Amino acid sequence: MSFSDKKEDIKNVISTYAKHWKWFVLCGLVALIIAYVNIRYTTPEYAVKSQIQIVQEKNAGNEMSVFQDLNVFGGSSKQVEDEIEILGSRSNFIEVVKELGANVRIIALGNIINSEVYTNPPVKINFIAADSTIANANYSFFIEFSSDNTFGFTENENVPSKIYSYGNGISTPVGDMVITPNVKDPKALIGKRYQVSLSPVEKVARAFKSAVNISVTAEFSNILDVSMTSAIPKKAKDIIDKLIEIYNRNAIEEKRRIADTTSDFINNRIQLISGTLTNVDKDAQELLTEKGMTGSGIEVGAAVQVSASSRSNLENAKVQLQMVSGLKDYVASETGYDQMPVVDVGSGALSQATVQYNALVAERKRLLKSSNEQNPMIVNLDQQLDGIKNTMQSSLNSLERNVGMNVSTLQSQLGRIQGTIYSAPENQRELRNITRKQETTESLYLYLLQKREESQIAFASASPKSNVIDTAYVSSPTPVKPKKAITYLAALILGLLLPFGVIYVKDQLDTKIHNKHSLEKYTKDIPVLGELPRLAKKDSKIIINDDRSVLAEALRIIRANLDFLIKTKHASDKNKNNIIYITSSTPGEGKTFVSSNLSMILASTDKKVLLVGADIRNPKLYSFFSGDSVDKLKTATRNKDAGLTEYLLDDTIGVKDIIRPMLVHNNTIDVIYSGKIPPNPAELLMSSKVEELLKEVSEMYDYVIVDTAPMMVVSDTLLIAPYANHIIYVTRAGVTDETAVKFPLNLRDEGKLKGVSFVVNDVSLDSLGYGGKYGYGYGKNAKKWWKF
Repeated sequence: MSFSDKKEDIKNVISTYAKHWKWFVLCGLVALIIAYVNIRYTTPEYAVKSQIQIVQEKNAGNEMSVFQDLNVFGGSSKQVEDEIEILGSRSNFIEVVKELGANVRIIALGNIINSEVYTNPPVKINFIAADSTIANANYSFFIEFSSDNTFGFTENENVPSKIYSYGNGISTPVGDMVITPNVKDPKALIGKRYQVSLSPVEKVARAFKSAVNISVTAEFSNILDVSMTSAIPKKAKDIIDKLIEIYNRNAIEEKRRIADTTSDFINNRIQLISGTLTNVDKDAQELLTEKGMTGSGIEVGAAVQVSASSRSNLENAKVQLQMVSGLKDYVASETGYDQMPVVDVGSGALSQATVQYNALVAERKRLLKSSNEQNPMIVNLDQQLDGIKNTMQSSLNSLERNVGMNVSTLQSQLGRIQGTIYSAPENQRELRNITRKQETTESLYLYLLQKREESQIAFASASPKSNVIDTAYVSSPTPVKPKKAITYLAALILGLLLPFGVIYVKDQLDTKIHNKHSLEKYTKDIPVLGELPRLAKKDSKIIINDDRSVLAEALRIIRANLDFLIKTKHASDKNKNNIIYITSSTPGEGKTFVSSNLSMILASTDKKVLLVGADIRNPKLYSFFSGDSVDKLKTATRNKDAGLTEYLLDDTIGVKDIIRPMLVHNNTIDVIYSGKIPPNPAELLMSSKVEELLKEVSEMYDYVIVDTAPMMVVSDTLLIAPYANHIIYVTRAGVTDETAVKFPLNLRDEGKLKGVSFVVNDVSLDSLGYGGKYGYGYGKNAKKWWKF
């Protein structure tokens, strides 16, 4: 494809859309109007944002470090991603809804849009039903203030309201309720209408959860952005602030629950060791009293020093055994799912299992706030907790056996050492044993007392999991929704894309011929004589003498091109070459219209023109040459009604007998009508008299125009095609398909047609060639501005 062809194609594509510019303007304006209405009646939404810093456990203060040796908070701290999930958990949002009462909404009803009343509601609504009933209710009603003491109440907006006084009980499906005014002057509410809507807490919580966005400000940062958009900034602020408050509160409560459990365990151990210490003191007192000893222990000091280390190890092992036994009994007696104390009994795996058990218990309690024990998640947690508890029991049993064996070993070792000092006074040795046991028990007792006090001090001053950097605030004074610039731009683009898409799809799916240019894409080297404009209903179908209409000028162009073809062919074969067939693919494409008007335009040059109606199956010439403007000139014929059919059937009828001179709009042409419709038109046209007729009239006239039958419907035209010098194939814009154009081209290539040329009929003024751009003639009517 040459550059000029590409340039022409681009111009045609642009022209395809440019001629519909009014549709683009109209759709663009409509889209902008719709965008304006949308912006005008869309409730603006504002962005509300808050920032918090997650305080990880590894950065905790001294109040946490006091439990390191007890391994209360074993394991690494949770990652920030985990804290995001905890902060945005469903249970937290359920608590937000309950504490804010957000499941009850009061909506002011307007003429076009409704708006929620969040701050300073006009009424107070007190429900007598239980909180659980209100939390699961899905109910709404309408109130209309009729006076300063009464209001209308209805559950259906289309049903008349029932009048109630303020303070009176109203029976509803969710229980009785009492409505009282919440304004200083109730008269100001007269005539206003509100809708009160109760929604299930879980449904509202899900909506809040999807609306709140929690994200990290930067990679590897501990600072979180908590944001949401809302038409009511105050409500969004309250939701975000309450969510952070509940998150911190739950974290502190969880730490205090663990601390209380640990303190209870330490208290139990203190009571047990206190009893042991009392018994040891009593044994020492009885021994000194009974034996009359001073208690100085000088005589056995040296021997005791040897066994001091072994004695200390034995007592530590016994204490460890008591701790293990106590923890084993505690785990065995635990029937529910409460948090367990985390103590160091010499097994890191056991401490880690206890921490994991406490974490699952905390998660189970958090889920039970919004669910029940039949929930699959609760059942799954129970199974995990039972498994961990069984593992802990097994570990404690094994540890108890190991520690017991260690105690037995140390006791045997101590017995051997004591044998070496057997010679020492027995009373001094016994007193020293009691004293050692007394000192060991007392040190453990003092240690547990110290840890109990430290635990209470530490958790009384425990900090929350997050520090609030910025409380919730409106991040921008301009609303984030709707975005006017983007809305207008998107509307304009969509408005322009709509006609563009329709035109593009229509153009891609369109296989019809629309004008001379589109036809020439298929005809290639075969000439297209011209194109005829589309006529309005009021326009005449036959041109008149000296006609300056668009149709007449188009016919003159066809006449000029046709004369050029005739003269070119006449110069080559020395014949008149004046027999011109007018045909088409199917009926209704305008071949008779073209035949009649071409004959008229040729006759206007004072040429002798004969119009032959060769479409003997469906003749249409009669309709074109009738009326007041047509004068049938008198001729001396035997049969004034004879036509082509009668000539072919009756040998006594000559050519001159069927010719009808006509005076049409001051133009004289001769017409041969098709005559009566025969039963065998194809066989009749195969007669040699057709060739004789055409040869004779070719010598008599300057132009012989033959209106033939459609070629794709019947074979009549092909039967007489060899007698034609020129075949004008009529196509109709918007009707003739490209396959119909290929039909005569294939016949031409097969040698069945000769002298083929084309004419495009019924072309809209917008699709005409240069004539459409610059205007034919002098009688062109301007198109009204509203007609696209």
